[in-house]
Amino acid sequence: MTARVLVVDDIAANVRLLEAKLTAEYFEVVTAMNGVDALDAVQRTKPDIVLLDVMMPGIDGIEVCKRLKANNATAHIPVVMVTALDQPEDRLKGLRAGADDFLTKPVNDISLFSRVKSLVRLKMLTDELRERADVNNGTVGQITKPAALPNASNGHVLLVEPRAQAVERMQAVMSGEHKLAVAIDLPSTMAAIEHAATPFELIIVSLGAEGFDGLRLVSQIRSQDAMRQTPILVIVDPIDQKNLLRALDMGVNDYLMRPVDKQELLARAATQIKRWRYTEQLRGSVKASMEMAITDGLTGLYNRRYLETHMGNLVDHYANRGKVLSVLAVDADHFKAVNDTYGHDAGDAVLRELASRMTRMTRGADLCCRVGGEEFVVVLPGTDLPVARQIGERLRLAVANGPFDIGGGKMIPVTVSIGVSTLVGFDDTPADILKRADEALYAAKRDGRNRVTLAA
Repeated sequence: MTARVLVVDDIAANVRLLEAKLTAEYFEVVTAMNGVDALDAVQRTKPDIVLLDVMMPGIDGIEVCKRLKANNATAHIPVVMVTALDQPEDRLKGLRAGADDFLTKPVNDISLFSRVKSLVRLKMLTDELRERADVNNGTVGQITKPAALPNASNGHVLLVEPRAQAVERMQAVMSGEHKLAVAIDLPSTMAAIEHAATPFELIIVSLGAEGFDGLRLVSQIRSQDAMRQTPILVIVDPIDQKNLLRALDMGVNDYLMRPVDKQELLARAATQIKRWRYTEQLRGSVKASMEMAITDGLTGLYNRRYLETHMGNLVDHYANRGKVLSVLAVDADHFKAVNDTYGHDAGDAVLRELASRMTRMTRGADLCCRVGGEEFVVVLPGTDLPVARQIGERLRLAVANGPFDIGGGKMIPVTVSIGVSTLVGFDDTPADILKRADEALYAAKRDGRNRVTLAA
């Protein structure tokens, strides 16, 4: 794995030691000797992770971490505090400042590399989501990615612990902070995940209990598509380094050594829940942006881009199998007069209601699109010309037989003209079918509107 690591320590020997170790593992290493230089280096070099000494003159590591996490541009960069301080209150101070982990000097090489690799993987996922959100923001201009890490209050946590006394202790710790569900083995864990009303934001797995294979459970969780990104925190005995390293290789996000310090548990849980919520918001932003790129914002129907992309696939599929497919070209009659007489808000109301009636009159498999101002296209897979004409007539009547509410207590009559065309052969193209439907639509307009006309 290649990544850029910023090492910050005011003692040159410590910097050179970490630099040598990380370089040997093919990381790109950037260094800084104090807090001010560290903040500058983060802005200049955009590291994937920061290894930060706590005890430094001037701005110490705790303050540097706070400033990084308070800056929207750097809050997502993982920070690992590396220090000679080894008391629980020291770790807690760093974690509360926003640090993602806390390593005590002298640093164990295996622990160092496993934590760096795990956090870098998470950072790369976050970067990809942020980049997609940025690209889509530029496309649609309405969806924004979250500015900073959200809070971690009232998290939905699953504890997997077969020992009743340990469960009671964990419930006492989590009470009032998070909603804690409990499972005791693999079947009850998978059942809890499957039937959870809301997705779990953190799963805590106890390793080392007699008769309980926590690593197999971790493997099962990571094999589920819906759970591959859910944070997992394992609790291990200090002597169980072998299982800890295997857990980290499986994708576990964090760990705690027994005996568990209450405040450190809450701090680490908060860090994982914050990151989970941040990445979920990014995923939501990307999904919403993608949906906006293919749907019409006013009516909720698919847009022209989606029609052009997917109609070709539909035509190829049905033509290659000798099956039928038809198209309706739909246009609201005298729509300009609606806008001129009642205003554009009324026109928008007409278009929304027209789209709603169109959706009700068609099947879920049909492709309803708004392709222009008052122009719509409905693709009818598996539908021949006579049936497509019936569907068009049903849609025409659904529009003409009920006035449209344009707000302010006003109801106005609306009609549509519809042209119908169908797939006629293996060499037929989407452009040909749409052109014939448009020609039939123009014929319906010429013949008096409010009618359905078949393509010649």
